[in-house]
Amino acid sequence: MSDHTVNELMAAVIAREIADDDLVFTGVGTAGRPFTLAVGLPVVATRLAQAAHAPGASLYWGNLLTPDLDRMPDSWLQDSFTRWPCASQLTETSQKIDMLARCRFDVSFESAAQVDRFGNLNITRIDHPDGRLKTRLIGCLAQPEHLAFVRKPIIVVDLSPRVFVEAVDYVTSFGHQRHGVTRERYRLPGPGPQLVVTDKAVFDFQGDGGAMRLRTLHPGVTVDEVLGLMGFRPEISATLTETQPPTAEQIRLIRSHIDPGLSLLRA
Repeated sequence: MSDHTVNELMAAVIAREIADDDLVFTGVGTAGRPFTLAVGLPVVATRLAQAAHAPGASLYWGNLLTPDLDRMPDSWLQDSFTRWPCASQLTETSQKIDMLARCRFDVSFESAAQVDRFGNLNITRIDHPDGRLKTRLIGCLAQPEHLAFVRKPIIVVDLSPRVFVEAVDYVTSFGHQRHGVTRERYRLPGPGPQLVVTDKAVFDFQGDGGAMRLRTLHPGVTVDEVLGLMGFRPEISATLTETQPPTAEQIRLIRSHIDPGLSLLRA
């Protein structure tokens, strides 16, 4: 079996965070690298977990509960997605929001245009330096509820100084604190974002006051390389180690069974 790819490494990291009987949520996504980050990696990771230590884990993908992952659609067009065999299909977004508000989801996956030191996420707007122009983004969707109510939100993004900023321009989803105001002030029942999985390293939020902390470096990546791709300096774990790579069996499963056509991990 050949050496692993970065995507395979990231999928293996995420898979270890999924426990047996977890209800896992991921959205539908768009295309290209954003689809791989927000959808492809979480789906592959869920299947890896199901094959190893979490056979009872279930996936809620878009509005589909436990879609048949052995019979992937030929395309990600809405028609193909709607006709995909699954255990149940919710027809109204309000049903999903109700499940979120009742803390029914154990794991969710988030991607964003901006992530700051305390895990606040922005997918709403980017402010330009002149103070007048603003770039409108996709909008909140259900992301505020994910960070408010889910037991283990996992952020999946590529490392970039444009993404990892000292403070987000707009808080779409509340992390661990903002300007000294913590989650407790808003009585948010969930613990907030737990992990950030990137193409260079893995972070948690075990720093002071829920600050982002560098936990592991991917093979061949240095601390200086990571810091050079961030708009702020995270705390660094005293036990900083190398990210555990995927096993030969995980690589085999991804390439021969889970995603042989690279429909999920293409980008």
